[in-house]
Amino acid sequence: MQADRTSTRPPPRWSRPTTLLYARPGIVVTTERFTAGRSSYAVADLTHLRTGRGPHDRLAARIVTLAAVGAGAAGVLLGFTGGLERLTAGAYLGLGAVCLLPVLLVLLGDRWRPPAHELHGHCHGTELLLFSSDDREQFDQVVDALHQAREQHRYPDADDPSPTTRHWRPTR
Repeated sequence: MQADRTSTRPPPRWSRPTTLLYARPGIVVTTERFTAGRSSYAVADLTHLRTGRGPHDRLAARIVTLAAVGAGAAGVLLGFTGGLERLTAGAYLGLGAVCLLPVLLVLLGDRWRPPAHELHGHCHGTELLLFSSDDREQFDQVVDALHQAREQHRYPDADDPSPTTRHWRPTR
């Protein structure tokens, strides 16, 4: 403390009121906090935000793997037994269709059960999965709200009512 009872700490910063940007059950984005489920993060602490798609559905991946193994096993078995030389043109077309089955299953699996949209980011140096959703529209709204909140933290003094350009110094 100095003789005139003033501290050497800077005066408190002007604080903006918290604004609600997005709110749905389990998801709240304000200018200060991002909450998804039980996890809550300060917007100022979130960095390196990126979006992507999650992993494919496990059941679809297993079915595709089994179909590919089955088609490969049939081709290898026919090759070793010499059956490829005795096949008719129709049988070759059937074998080609069996080999295309895994590709068709991949396309159908992604159509029926698409991978989730995921939002990843860093918080205090740790990479985290911040949010995941199957609904593209909801995901875009949450990401837009979070980017809007981050923009307000990027320029914190942009709407400061007292424009001061000099540095604070303690009174002596």
